[in-house]
Amino acid sequence: MDFLSRRRIALTAVVACAALVAAACSSSSTTSAPSGSSGSPSVPQISASSFGLSFAAMTALKPLASKGKGKIAAILPDTVSSTRYVEFDAPYLTKSFQKAGLTSSQYIIQNAQGSDATQFSDAQADITNGASVLLVDPLDSGVGSRIETYAKSHGVAVIDYDRLTLGGTRKYYVSFNNVRVGTLLGNGLVACIKAWNVAKPQVIVMKGATTDNNATLFAQGYLAVLNPLFTNKTYTDVANPAGTWDPPTALTEFQAAYTAHPSANAVLMPNDENGAPIIHYLQTKGIKAMTFPVTGQDATLTGLQNVIAGYQCGTVYKPIYLEAEAAAALGIYLWAGETPPKALVNGFATDVNTHIDVPSILETPIWVVPSTVQSTVIKDGFVPASQLCAGSYAADCSKYGISG
Repeated sequence: MDFLSRRRIALTAVVACAALVAAACSSSSTTSAPSGSSGSPSVPQISASSFGLSFAAMTALKPLASKGKGKIAAILPDTVSSTRYVEFDAPYLTKSFQKAGLTSSQYIIQNAQGSDATQFSDAQADITNGASVLLVDPLDSGVGSRIETYAKSHGVAVIDYDRLTLGGTRKYYVSFNNVRVGTLLGNGLVACIKAWNVAKPQVIVMKGATTDNNATLFAQGYLAVLNPLFTNKTYTDVANPAGTWDPPTALTEFQAAYTAHPSANAVLMPNDENGAPIIHYLQTKGIKAMTFPVTGQDATLTGLQNVIAGYQCGTVYKPIYLEAEAAAALGIYLWAGETPPKALVNGFATDVNTHIDVPSILETPIWVVPSTVQSTVIKDGFVPASQLCAGSYAADCSKYGISG
């Protein structure tokens, strides 16, 4: 949605390629990481590449636990665009704080359940209850800006988490390289069309919600791949529905496009959750495996099952533990009144509404296909093999050596 989806152009925001992602630079502009760090021997020095499934980097921050003032509050957006926020972000943030030595009274983790009003009221309540740092994954830039304006007026630092608030006043941003996510989707579709021998590709290009800046960045990435192929007539761009992170709405949009263009034989889909009902719909129309390419993102259980069964080309996996640890670490430095190390804040994202380069931590997404499921999502424990391989999918798992 991710994961685990929702949850979620005149260049709306350009994500800079940092040292961590130099090997996968997209067309976005590049700016060096911000300088400056306390440099004090008493202040732990970690980098953006320090994080992993062991959460060992977080234990290095224990010296800061006694310096913090107030609380750190994380406000997640919803449970619809992606199940990731419940299954991964919340527990990973919790583990990060705990490994760093924070007690349960020193941090708050909430979910706005898809409501702008709830997300804003949660922020107000958190600040009233002593939060000195907010990690906010805004449902949209409107509510994000309201939260950040309110927080600034109360002397509270805000970190944008996963989505950048356009026009906001946050201090930092933590996410994946979201243009790169889109590039992976575009390249994944191209590779799939070739591998599945799709003749004369007629592509329906789906989008995420228009209010989500990440959706804009995803589109920037995949359109940079697809538009040249549309221009030279290698592919045909047959439809461009409005965009949503709501699966039933995505299905309705797709059905309308497919009815109007029955020759369509591929779809760029930026989300597993939106893709699932569309794949089911195509199956009811008699579409066979490995004949109608569909892409996805968030490495959800359903998405991965569609991948190994041959109904989805692949999915963009975002190791959320990297993002959660990075955000928690950044929040802890601010909470303790310390300047984050320059090796931690490894890039910038440009808020083109304000023309401000926001100091950022940008992690690297991964394109997952059947042959790499075992070495990525299964290895990381992101999806249990026992669930992925249940029932009719057992044969697919055996085919691709998936177990665990």
